[in-house]
Amino acid sequence: MKLSRSARSVRAARTVRSVRSARWGAVATAAVSFFAVAASPAPSPGADGIGDSYFPRLGNGGFDARHYDLSVAYDPDTDRLDGRTTLTARATQNLSSFDLDLQKLEVTRVEVNGRRARFTRDGDELRVTPRDALRRGRDFTVTVTYGGVPEPLTGPIVFGSDYGWMKTPDGVFVACEPNAASTWFPSSDHPSDKATYDIRIKAPKGLTGVSNGRLVSAYDKGGSSYAHWRESRPMATYLATATIGKFDVRTGRTPSGIPVYVAIDPVLAGDNTVDVYAVTAAATDYWSQVFGPYPFEETGAIVDDMPQAGFSLEVQSKPAYSAVRSETTIVHELAHQWFGDSVSVAHWKDIWLNEGFATYAQWLWAEHQGTRSAHDSFLAAYDARPADNAFWQTVVGDPQRDTMFASAVYQRGAMTLQVLRERIGDTAFFRLLPAWTEQHRYGNADTAGFVRLAERISGKQLDDLFDTWLFTTGKPAL
Repeated sequence: MKLSRSARSVRAARTVRSVRSARWGAVATAAVSFFAVAASPAPSPGADGIGDSYFPRLGNGGFDARHYDLSVAYDPDTDRLDGRTTLTARATQNLSSFDLDLQKLEVTRVEVNGRRARFTRDGDELRVTPRDALRRGRDFTVTVTYGGVPEPLTGPIVFGSDYGWMKTPDGVFVACEPNAASTWFPSSDHPSDKATYDIRIKAPKGLTGVSNGRLVSAYDKGGSSYAHWRESRPMATYLATATIGKFDVRTGRTPSGIPVYVAIDPVLAGDNTVDVYAVTAAATDYWSQVFGPYPFEETGAIVDDMPQAGFSLEVQSKPAYSAVRSETTIVHELAHQWFGDSVSVAHWKDIWLNEGFATYAQWLWAEHQGTRSAHDSFLAAYDARPADNAFWQTVVGDPQRDTMFASAVYQRGAMTLQVLRERIGDTAFFRLLPAWTEQHRYGNADTAGFVRLAERISGKQLDDLFDTWLFTTGKPAL
């Protein structure tokens, strides 16, 4: 159909307007894009720590750790460790560089997203500069190849003992609380930055590598043994282990069906006065009734000949026991699977949330066994120390770095819970414990959060109780 002249004029005018609108639309879009780019923060370095008041440079800013894939090969004859760690993380800002925590070991290569990256060392900090900036909200991988002879940490923090990567007569005992995971792998070494793990251990044939979670595979090849462990639940770095040695291993299930893996150094076979396997199974099931469902895929124990350590640790899914092996120690470390492992502290000053709860669990176990009530355990601890004892001078709610494991953190922390129980009554108290572990399952928490929950569940104002027992020096009056 042929258009008239007037119709053609109208169409031409419309076409011109359409073209002009498209051009102005493109200009407007370009302008919006320009200002959006201009408004996006320029890449900057991630912080070299999260700012914990006890360990300011532990952990790292600018990213969130998601998963560690650790491969470690250890030779007990030379004490040499060769490792390759791949961390998958998510950038929480536009990153030009970022830090990892790693102590003393020599780094030979770093890759980010499969491309070689520059790196520098500053004490225990490994600073990584990728070729291209990392965008906020995007996942990335960093792979670090490293090696050397790991050195344990020592000092006043952990009862004056060595801790971290500790050599044994036939291998190594690895227990890293609070700041020694970085003695054997590069990490964001703070409990507030949890991740899942694959841990692969190579050792001389005849030795067993034991780690967290469940065993994916284990085999011998040539003159070496290989073990691959997977922890599929979020875990703080200090709870990771790669303990290696000669072990007698027993596996099975608790009466309720939870898988059990117990490894005991055969040197200690005649020394144990307690059936580690039986107590582990029974306590895991009992705490599941009191504290809420067991949070991990497997329970168990690693019992090694390491008397020099002088402590045990709530390694996630398999507590590690050195020279101390008793029923009360086992129930204490297993209680930590809820209080410390699943629910971890947001900052180290809140350590009583781990140790006070696990100590109180010992009192609950005695009550469960019918040997002594928690009330009587409280009175025994209270009466054992006169008012002028230095024990009462520790501020349990913020005990300071070098005294974060002082006995008051354990005992006065447990006393606080018994006083709370008697204030709010058994019904509210035994609702509170599983509510706490459910609310913060696989996460982090602090003292203020516990006080709020206790007040909400009990309907009572509890500031005075917690101020007196956690934040005031001196022996409280009963």
